[in-house]
This record gives sequence, structure tokens and C-alpha cells, in this order.
Amino acid sequence: MTLTLCRDVTVCDTDDGMVLLDGRRGRYWQLNATGALILRALLRGDDSARIAGQLARARPVTAEQAAQDISDLIARLARARLVRERTTS
Repeated sequence: MTLTLCRDVTVCDTDDGMVLLDGRRGRYWQLNATGALILRALLRGDDSARIAGQLARARPVTAEQAAQDISDLIARLARARLVRERTTS
């Protein structure tokens, strides 16, 4: 799944992650370093399973747990209308 930021969402890197600003609502969300790494990878088109495998090799987490965490992050960002699945036309 390839994600794209929704319209009016701005991203700013921070020392320990990333902040997403929803310009429509004036709200922001902060991601830690791992969440930021995942979102950057998804925005550039990396596969969730590949990202989960990389996380499992680099951090104390199983690939299954990393895959679930990635899925949860995508769902939360989509519910907040910060990201959407990129469609190919």
C-alpha cells in the first residue's frame, strides 16, 4: 500500500520524530522516531511487510508485531484524515 498525505496536511521533521499539521482543523499529531520512519517509508511506496522485516531486524520486536503496529498506525492516520491510499490512474 502506498500512502499519500491528504490535502492541507504539512509534515515537519523533529529531533525525535515528526509532526503532522492538519491545516483544515488546526490540529497536529506527533509521531515518535519509529512512527516517522514508518510513515516516510510508506509515503515513498515501500511495502508494509518489508518495513516490518526491517524493524524486526533493527529493534526488539517480531515481524508480526511490527506488521500489526504498522497497520494500526495507518488506520489511525487514515481515521484522522491525515493520509489516504494513493490510487493509480
